[in-house]
Amino acid sequence: MAMFERLNPMTGDVASSAEAMQPGDIPAIAARAQAGFAEWSKLGPNAHRAVLNKAADALMAKKDDFVAAMMGEIGATAGWAMFNLGLAAGMVREAAAITTQISGEVIPSDHEGTIAMALREPVGVMLG
Repeated sequence: MAMFERLNPMTGDVASSAEAMQPGDIPAIAARAQAGFAEWSKLGPNAHRAVLNKAADALMAKKDDFVAAMMGEIGATAGWAMFNLGLAAGMVREAAAITTQISGEVIPSDHEGTIAMALREPVGVMLG
């Protein structure tokens, strides 16, 4: 089984290793992702917001671990790692905030006196 090693660029030491994925792994991975998507889709926007905010909280609760990992794996300085961690948590919180916003696009209608609205919704898992 092939392994990938990630070296600390500052020391040259192995910071982490991971097993290489094989093409035959893809169907099972896609099936698990689709099952997760189906469960996520059953939840309403308030639940989505709560889950995403909880994820941001969890990220910041383990900030010292993540900062240490970034320092060890990519040679980040503590300040740069903390900045990026705060940025990531902020992006997750922004995603949480927009889950309860109504959004769509008004498009021209062929029927006089009416409007049409297009809502974009996720339809499932895609591999690319």
